[in-house]
Amino acid sequence: MDRTNLHKYQEQAIQFIKEKRKCALFLDLGMGKTTSTLTAMSELLAEGKVKRVLVIAPLRVANSVWKQESKKWAHLDHLDIEIATGGQKPRKEAIDKNSSIVVINRDVIHSLVHEYGKKWPFDMVVIDESSSFKSSSTMRFRAIKKILKHVNYMVLLTGTPSPNGLSDLWSQFFLIDQGESLGKTKGSFYDAFFTQDYMGYSYTLNPGADTKIYERIKNRAMRMDSKDYLELPDRIDLDISVELPPAVMKQYKELEKEFVMILNDETIDVINSAVLAGKLLQICNGAFYHGEDKGYTVIHDKKIEELKQILEDNPDDNFLVAYNFRSDLERLQKAFPEAVVLDKEGKCISEWNRGKIRLLLAHPASAGHGLNLQDGGHQIVWFGLNWSLELYQQFNGRLHRQGQGVPVVVTHLVVKKGMDEKIMKALFQKHESQKALLDYLKAEIE
Repeated sequence: MDRTNLHKYQEQAIQFIKEKRKCALFLDLGMGKTTSTLTAMSELLAEGKVKRVLVIAPLRVANSVWKQESKKWAHLDHLDIEIATGGQKPRKEAIDKNSSIVVINRDVIHSLVHEYGKKWPFDMVVIDESSSFKSSSTMRFRAIKKILKHVNYMVLLTGTPSPNGLSDLWSQFFLIDQGESLGKTKGSFYDAFFTQDYMGYSYTLNPGADTKIYERIKNRAMRMDSKDYLELPDRIDLDISVELPPAVMKQYKELEKEFVMILNDETIDVINSAVLAGKLLQICNGAFYHGEDKGYTVIHDKKIEELKQILEDNPDDNFLVAYNFRSDLERLQKAFPEAVVLDKEGKCISEWNRGKIRLLLAHPASAGHGLNLQDGGHQIVWFGLNWSLELYQQFNGRLHRQGQGVPVVVTHLVVKKGMDEKIMKALFQKHESQKALLDYLKAEIE
């Protein structure tokens, strides 16, 4: 394909990057953000406005998306892209080749900044899935801060900028404008827009503060919604209620209330509410971890039974199954010997997309970004839920995207009166908060 195959909305994104220089693109899955950004890079390099570009991405995306995408387009095939995701020595060798574009995984940015320091070689930085930089306390964020003065173009890419609420925005926009829009420090951001709750453990957004935040960032952010530009398949969401055996539900309620339970004559203590939530999720899924290096005990197979029934009811369909804990994976592999686990290198992706895999097991954190799986099936089952809206949306987007020819069915196995129900409610509330932000920004460009 050549440049004439680009959509009009992609041309808008390209111009936005070139004109704003430091900006955020909030593009839905399947909107071609990689191609748009590569095209902007190519033109900026050709025009002499940029000398070298660093792309920071999740590991699997870094290894399998950016360079491969450039080879699909005639106007991008000339780009010299080096993947530098190995150890320190091969990474340095790759960077020192002086290629115009270098792609690294986000986990090594701290080491890279330490290695090059004041001799930082990149004047353009692209952060793919920038919501992974939403915490200002992480090493990756602190590392990026150190090289901002050397960067003339900073582009953030994500479809989920605020998966946990508007507080996620501060660090991302600091990387764009060093606090010009949302404050020089996160403390000043909170002081301006939030009220600290009792004992200072959490913050509540002030009335009307959401609109003020939207106004502050609108000149630096572009939002495009796939449903306005692409023909997407229908999506059908199903919740299958799972009833725990009475004895297990009794244990569940005891643990929930008392932070302690008896399992196989062993007393299990839970030290805080965060650990409690994880333990309750384990019970929902069917296996309970005893503690460090003590393994786990299987206490029910209700979700596995439901999954077997789903497969039996849909004999001609392939399924992408999300698990949460290692115990989930091991039990699923035992129950379904034919299942294939999504590997780190993504070697099974081509087999899946050829329809050769009936059951593909994946953790949302490993299949959440950049993978095109829509050719292999249209059924998703959430065996194990988690609290992350970002991972939830990205995982579903592996199948529910442009190129999918049939309606996508997303099935949630939800334990009745269990932690699963709380997660589903929380994901809905987070979605509504993020949707308000994205709808506002979308309206600004229409």
